[in-house]
Amino acid sequence: MKFFIDTANLDQIKEAQDLGVLDGVTTNPSLMAKEGITGHKNILNHYIKICEIVDGDVSAEVISTDFDGMVKEGNALAKLHPQIVVKIPMILDGVKALRNFSDKGIRTNCTLIFSVGQALIAAKAGATYVSPFIGGLDDISTDGLNLISEISNVYDNYNFNTQILAASVRHTMHIIDCAKIGADVMTGPLSSIKALIKHPLTDIGLEKFLADYKKGN
Repeated sequence: MKFFIDTANLDQIKEAQDLGVLDGVTTNPSLMAKEGITGHKNILNHYIKICEIVDGDVSAEVISTDFDGMVKEGNALAKLHPQIVVKIPMILDGVKALRNFSDKGIRTNCTLIFSVGQALIAAKAGATYVSPFIGGLDDISTDGLNLISEISNVYDNYNFNTQILAASVRHTMHIIDCAKIGADVMTGPLSSIKALIKHPLTDIGLEKFLADYKKGN
């Protein structure tokens, strides 16, 4: 399972990279704005800075909602850096853009996926990744993890190469459950990744080991 971090914060990305378990980054306009990154040129420069920190894929989202606009933006984003994956919304013109990019060998991440049907269409259109928002579904009392499982079953039936990128991950159990049901990738906050490391019994055991060692010195 690949670990992506969902942020535009360079310090958090560096910390995750230094852990040695980071496989990529996802971002969106809201995350950029949260870090005070505004303006087209500044956003593009920030994507390059992210790519210089991580070794893996970096999803960069288009703002246009029409086919021509998405293609123009996506082409420009793809030229920024080899690690850029063009993030496209699941809308009608978005599906057309996915096919356009796939035919040109440009990798894509189809975002705002909330149903199996949407994931199926995205895979048919050649998306590299699909991003089901499990946290968003949980917020409206719908089982987001079940969606991951259903998409996985459909993709396995037809040997689609599209990777399932579990998005809107909120906590450690989301990560663990996604791993259990076969999500290819998860993207979430640094806090959730770091929380996987912690366990009270580990802390207790380490404290005892160190205390016993000091007794003999």
